[in-house]
Amino acid sequence: MSDDLARIDAAIDELLEGNDPSSMSNEAFRGAQFDAGLAIINFPEGHGGMGLAPNNQRHIEQRLNAAGKQPEDPTGFFRHLAGPTIVTHGSDDVKQRFLRPMYTGEERWCQLFSEPGAGSDFAGLAAKAIRDGDEWVVSGQKVWNTLAHLADWGMLVTRTDPSLPKHKGMTYFALDMRSVGVEVQPLRQITGEAEFNEVFLTEVRIPDAHRVGEVGEGWRASLTTLMNERTAIGGGAPKRGSGAIGELVKVWQALPDDERTPLRHAKVTKLWATAEALRLTNVRASQNRKVGNPGPEGSVAKLAFAELNKDIYELAIELMGMDGQHDYDYSFRRPETLDVSGTEAGPRYAFLRARANSIEGGTSEIMRNILGEQVLGLPGEPRVDKEIPWIDVPRS
Repeated sequence: MSDDLARIDAAIDELLEGNDPSSMSNEAFRGAQFDAGLAIINFPEGHGGMGLAPNNQRHIEQRLNAAGKQPEDPTGFFRHLAGPTIVTHGSDDVKQRFLRPMYTGEERWCQLFSEPGAGSDFAGLAAKAIRDGDEWVVSGQKVWNTLAHLADWGMLVTRTDPSLPKHKGMTYFALDMRSVGVEVQPLRQITGEAEFNEVFLTEVRIPDAHRVGEVGEGWRASLTTLMNERTAIGGGAPKRGSGAIGELVKVWQALPDDERTPLRHAKVTKLWATAEALRLTNVRASQNRKVGNPGPEGSVAKLAFAELNKDIYELAIELMGMDGQHDYDYSFRRPETLDVSGTEAGPRYAFLRARANSIEGGTSEIMRNILGEQVLGLPGEPRVDKEIPWIDVPRS
């Protein structure tokens, strides 16, 4: 046993000696886990971790789950984005303020990045923040904000210096979603639900103490969020044959014998093999990752997941025939949880929800650009506005 693993096991033993996850609330146990340095093992000591390699986290969760730890609330998804960003770019005061309640689930987060005129070209955002003493006054509009109607805090990126090129005049904040001037409006999706929102900001005041990173360094902080988002969406390594591909296999097995043709069998088998290749690729990537923030491999996983998920559920609905066209509730609703893959609600819902996989966290087109330029070394697309002041960039 390595020294690191021995140290971790000793910390787990001490944690479980004084805290029984099967009898405590999930919030209370997660707080104790954070205080023990076992929440996110690669985070610094005193901030939920021990500064050790992230591949130790799986061992921790296996032991704690065996002891009765409850599953994470799916709406806590955004801690996997905000947490690493705050650890990497935030001051000690910011870390102290936000990390523990984020991990315990006492405070839920959302992401306020995209705008009506700055989606794929995220660096072109226009939401402005003007300094006023120890506060910033923010006005603008954000869109496609998942679960913003449930969030206590938002990861907000703003334009603080329009005289600089678009990548250089941005600043990142933690926004209190209950602040005066914050308005959250639902965006109804093809599924009938309004998981996404648009958020209007009208002279919202944010303390400078809630700034994440230096003024003008919002692009760097945003990249940390985006890399972790792509890994969180597509980088999972579930049990073999589970998840979306498991749902497709169930649909296949439910077919009458005369409908299980060799051609259909070949389609299912090909997708199963592709899903397994992606799962093993994610396993290898997680084992090779020795630092807290992922690199371009997150874009590989995210792109592959998005396209594969669409293919799986398209085939599932095709196999179901007319049965796949009815018995689905399209009524308007505001969800109280998050199901990125769509597996929990069945193939009819997942077929519709899978379209979002190729948009959220960066479109599949943007993922291909990133991989072409950063991984394959191909020449980038012409960017005529990269070096000129943002305020001088022509806009429609």
